[in-house]
Amino acid sequence: MQDKIHGKFQALFGGNGSVFASAGRINLIGEHTDYNGGYVFPGAIDCGIIAEIRLTGGNKVRAFSLDYNEYAEFGLTEADVPAPAWAKYIFGVCRETLKRGGRVEGFETVFAGDVPAGAGLSSSAALESTFAFALNELFRNGFDRFELARIGQATEHHYCGVKCGIMDQFASLFGQAGRLIRLDCQTLEYKYFPFHPDGYKLVLLDTCIKHELASSAYNRRRASCENAAAAIRQRHPEVAFLSDAKRLWLDEVRGEILQEDFLRAEYVIGEVQRVLDVCDALERDDYETVGEMMYQTHFGLSRLYEVSCEELDFLVRTARHCEVTGARVMGGGFGGCTLNLVREERLEGFLAAAQEQFSRRFGHAPKVYPVVISDGARQLA
Repeated sequence: MQDKIHGKFQALFGGNGSVFASAGRINLIGEHTDYNGGYVFPGAIDCGIIAEIRLTGGNKVRAFSLDYNEYAEFGLTEADVPAPAWAKYIFGVCRETLKRGGRVEGFETVFAGDVPAGAGLSSSAALESTFAFALNELFRNGFDRFELARIGQATEHHYCGVKCGIMDQFASLFGQAGRLIRLDCQTLEYKYFPFHPDGYKLVLLDTCIKHELASSAYNRRRASCENAAAAIRQRHPEVAFLSDAKRLWLDEVRGEILQEDFLRAEYVIGEVQRVLDVCDALERDDYETVGEMMYQTHFGLSRLYEVSCEELDFLVRTARHCEVTGARVMGGGFGGCTLNLVREERLEGFLAAAQEQFSRRFGHAPKVYPVVISDGARQLA
């Protein structure tokens, strides 16, 4: 991919630029916990965005997306918003850098990525993080990686219309090969944990389905969690977020909240503990316990939080039947991917069974994406 980018860069602009990259991400466990003040547990993966960039001075950005085969040119003032959606991410990073007192001047760039689109692996965060990191290095602005993550998050909020949390950009910027990161979404404290599953593989199976319920359903579930936290807070004022609550405290208010709110909160409180259990298991190289926690998360997401769907549940049942170590829906739900932790000797049989049985049931095979935990934002050349 880097050679193709360089070839296009030479054809468009001549000469050479500096080369930067950042990564997509998975989240091993800790789903729908971010807005509840809990833990997430992501890692950067071995696919992402690569960009060749050269500073030109002035106030004009000239950018070419190899993936879209499209060129965009734009200025650096708030009135210069480019038309292509992909260019808004680069523009937003420039603007958010400038708002923080950083220096940004004109540059030319060609970029491409190999993050599968629509698979929930955060290709947009990889794009933001590549350019946030690159501009910070090239202009020597001195922002730390947390501030670069905030730049990416603010780009989503202000220029792309997505009110996302910070996990995706955090993982893309802080990722390290062979390590996952437990991030406390309240305090932003983080800790690395080893992830070297010898004898196991991580594989995503993409249903290629995205149900339309997602946006309104997400808002309802968030409201349910806030309702439950508010009820608990009446008895326990120290509960700022639902993740602060003990399971016993939820039982105390069961008769005061809707059953739907109770079930959502039950899932979240359990998920916060599962993240901690997985961290402990990884420090013992106990991947069987990691896998069982993944199944428990899927059960909670499917039955308590109700964000799974028929296709995802089918793939997780197939994984259980094939004695896969762990499987769950990854991401917001209502479609997308399952994340699977599979013993190497079972991988071939599982993938064959999943593709054949899913095709027979739903009319198309799931896409398969092997995953390796890798480095996040960095300079390549």
